[in-house]
Amino acid sequence: MSTTVNPRRWWALLVLAAAQFMVIMDTSIIGVALPEMQEDLGFSQGGLQWVFNAYVIAFGGLLLLGGRLSDLLGARRVFTGGWVVLIAGSVVAAAAQTAWVEVVGRAVQGVGGALIAPASMTLLMMLFSHDPRELGKAMALYGAAAPAGGTAGVFLGGVFTEWMSWPWVFIIYVPIGVATLLATGLLPAVERRRGSVDVLGATAVTAGLALAVFAVVRAPEVGWSAAETILELAGAAVLLIAFLLLQRSLGAPLMPLGVWRTPGLAASNVAMTLLGAAWIPMWYFLNLYLQQVLGYGSFASGAALLPMTGLLMVFMTTITAKLLGRLGAKPLIVGGLAALAAGLLWLSAVEPTGTFLVDVLPASLVAALGMSLAYIPAMMSAISGVPQEQAGLASGIVNTTYQVGSALGLAALTALATSQGAGELGNLPALTDGFSAAFLAAAAIAAAGALLTLLLMRGSKSGAASQDETASAGHPEPESARVS
Repeated sequence: MSTTVNPRRWWALLVLAAAQFMVIMDTSIIGVALPEMQEDLGFSQGGLQWVFNAYVIAFGGLLLLGGRLSDLLGARRVFTGGWVVLIAGSVVAAAAQTAWVEVVGRAVQGVGGALIAPASMTLLMMLFSHDPRELGKAMALYGAAAPAGGTAGVFLGGVFTEWMSWPWVFIIYVPIGVATLLATGLLPAVERRRGSVDVLGATAVTAGLALAVFAVVRAPEVGWSAAETILELAGAAVLLIAFLLLQRSLGAPLMPLGVWRTPGLAASNVAMTLLGAAWIPMWYFLNLYLQQVLGYGSFASGAALLPMTGLLMVFMTTITAKLLGRLGAKPLIVGGLAALAAGLLWLSAVEPTGTFLVDVLPASLVAALGMSLAYIPAMMSAISGVPQEQAGLASGIVNTTYQVGSALGLAALTALATSQGAGELGNLPALTDGFSAAFLAAAAIAAAGALLTLLLMRGSKSGAASQDETASAGHPEPESARVS
């Protein structure tokens, strides 16, 4: 990468971190508003998750395409185009009068996010590649924006829903999007590169993921052994296998399979997948527990999760970065996932007559501590060693695995929670049993992530050398190949 120092790089980082914050917040800001959206738009208890999953499927399924477009067309162009699409989707979602229009608007928002996220990572690496230590600091600030955006979205959603109305959780993206577009002049321009776009591969992987989530969502209703469920899961498997075969046969694939030979890439992405599969369902069901069982209003429910946001911001921007330099990525990922599992296990003990101070606050802080320890090390480990021409690809992959894990995890745990009583609105013991089952399953997912990381990831050096090596993520290396 170029060693030219951009004098406006820290202002540009502010734009990129704000964009990452907003993109990931889009997955969570609707959380507090879900009960009112359910009532106004006619969603069922099980179908309500499509307000979330429509965004995540489009986001996660198209991130690889977004990364490829970023590498070919120039990251700033793709970043700008992504915000135009996100603004358009926000307008549709805010104006929706029926459930299906709402889902369409959320999907369009996801397409915009899939363009913004990998372009942001590429631009960040260009801005700070001249100094490994500056890059490490910038990555810490940028990385903290993702989970902080995810958690802050719950609070802001509560503010808008309580004092205005649920469409404002989407309207807010219009002025912010326009302001971001006006600030893109701070970002470095990137020349186009020659190459083709694997549209067929992008279609196959997105359709495969969507069909898999759809099958899992419907399985409790039609039966796991029903012909419909089996055919849908088989169809998803065929589409995903077709995607892999296309990547082997095409001259310019969306995801060159050789990228997986990069040391640490596969293990880091396994960790990110399971991290998303545990973390996103946690806040989803925790918010429902606060409102539907404890009787919290929209604002109170959002405010109840503010301590998690504060802890995430403090740890990610200060303590995690220092620990990463001293210990390396592996111990932090393993320890973080283990702490997340412990917090979720604690949450699984929630009671119908529980209280915030006893049943929610301490357990949620332990879970947030785990997230703050694992997220940045997993992302840094996934992109280290990637050359400039594959920066967008690597960012797309690691963001994809996190979002795919989020969507599949939420779909599976919603199915589990519903089967255990979470669909019985008004029946507090049944609702609590369903939410408890979801928390317990999420704890098992996080624990599995810790174990797999321990077994699969190679150990890293500690001390200053590790800090330099990790912070230099994105520099060209002989071994070629990134929230809410």
